Amino acid sequence: MVLEGNPEVGTPRTSDLQHPGNKDSCILSSSEDAQPGEEPIKYGELIVLGYNGCLASGDKGRRRSRLALSRRPHANGVKPDVMHHISTPLVSKIGRSTENMIDFVVTDTSPGGGAAEGPSAQSTISRYACRILCDRRPPYTARIYAAGFDASSNIFLGERAAKWRTPDGLMDGLTTNGVLVMHPAGGFSEDSAPGVWREISVCGNVYTLRDSRSAQQRGKLVENESNVLQDGSLIDLCGATLLWRTPAGLLRAPTLKQLEAQRQEANAARPQCPVGLSTLAFPSPARGRTAPDKQQPWVYVRCGHVHGYHGWGCRRERGPQERECPLCRLVGPYVPLWLGQEAGLCLDPGPPSHAFAPCGHVCSEKTARYWAQTPLPHGTHAFHAACPFCGAWLTGEHGCVRLIFQGPLD
Repeated sequence: MVLEGNPEVGTPRTSDLQHPGNKDSCILSSSEDAQPGEEPIKYGELIVLGYNGCLASGDKGRRRSRLALSRRPHANGVKPDVMHHISTPLVSKIGRSTENMIDFVVTDTSPGGGAAEGPSAQSTISRYACRILCDRRPPYTARIYAAGFDASSNIFLGERAAKWRTPDGLMDGLTTNGVLVMHPAGGFSEDSAPGVWREISVCGNVYTLRDSRSAQQRGKLVENESNVLQDGSLIDLCGATLLWRTPAGLLRAPTLKQLEAQRQEANAARPQCPVGLSTLAFPSPARGRTAPDKQQPWVYVRCGHVHGYHGWGCRRERGPQERECPLCRLVGPYVPLWLGQEAGLCLDPGPPSHAFAPCGHVCSEKTARYWAQTPLPHGTHAFHAACPFCGAWLTGEHGCVRLIFQGPLD
C-alpha cells in the first residue's frame, strides 16, 4: 500500500522494483479484490487520528479516515533491482495523487479535527509518504517502509532527504520529514503503555530519531527492532498520524453497536443538570458534531462536574472559555461533551466515564488514560498528547477528567 501526501521532488531515485510474487504493496479493500463469492482476506486497518469516524467532508474514494487493507487476487509486492541517478529531477515525471499506484491520499490533520485548508496550510507530508508490504500467507505480516514510487515505479526521494549506500550496495534513505513509528508496550489492550518513537528508512531499517525531522544526519541504527507493524502501532507522517489495527485486535475492540448501546444506557439513567435540574442526553452520532442542542451535557474540565448549558460563571479576565463551577468553584474551560465514535481507537469496551480536556470527547477510563500519556509528534521538534478523536492538544495535569453526573431526584 502506498500513502500519498504533498510533492516530494529531488534526486536520486533508488531502485527499479520488481514483483517477488508473495507480497502485496498496494492494497485497497473493495469487493473487486475478492474472487466471486468469497470475502477478501483482510490484512488490517489504518485509522487516521483526529476525525472520529469520518472525514468532515465525508469518506470518499481514496480519501477516508479508516483505510482497510485486503489481499489482492495477484501479488504486486516489490523488491530492489537497479539503482539510477538523475541530474535533472524536475524532468522526471513525478507521480500525483490521481495515479493508480497510490491507494490512499492522506492530508494534514489540524488540531481540533478536520484537514488543514487554505493557501497558508502548507503540507508537510511527503508526496509518497510510506509503503506497507503484507505477506499473502498467514500470519499476513505487515511491514512499513518510508517513501513510495514515482510514475516509473521507482522509489523517489527529495533533494534534501538524507540518503546513503548500505554495506550490501543498496541505496537507503529517509524522506524529508521522516516516517516515524511507535509500537505500544503490551500490545493495544487494557494493559498497554506507550513505546518509543523510531524512524523507518526506505529499506525498512529502524533508527533513533534525528535531532529534527528534516536533519541531514540520520539517527543510530536500532538492530534489535524491526519495521513489522503490531496491533496498536502508530505511524506519523509529519502532518497526520495513523493507528494500525490487526484483524485480531479489531475483534477485541468495541463495535459501533456497542457504543450506541452505551449511549442509550447513559441517557436511560436520565442524568440531570445539578443547577437547572434539566434532563441531559448525549446526541445521536447521526446528527454529527454540530451546534450543541438543549439537552447536551456540558462539563467543567478541571473538576469533571457535568451540567446542562448555562451562561453564568464567566471569568472573562481569564479568557472567554473560563467558567467557575457552581458546585466546587474551580475555574476552567466549560465545554460540551461528545462521544468518541471511532471504535478502533478504544482499548476496551468500558463505559464512557472520562472526557479529554479541553475538547470534551468521551470514552472509557483506560482509553482516555492511554492516549493522555501517549506523546504524538508535532512539527519538527515537539511532542504533545492529543485527543485521538479530534486531534486537540490535551491540557491539565492528566489530560482527561472523570465525569461526575447527577442522577434524577425522583
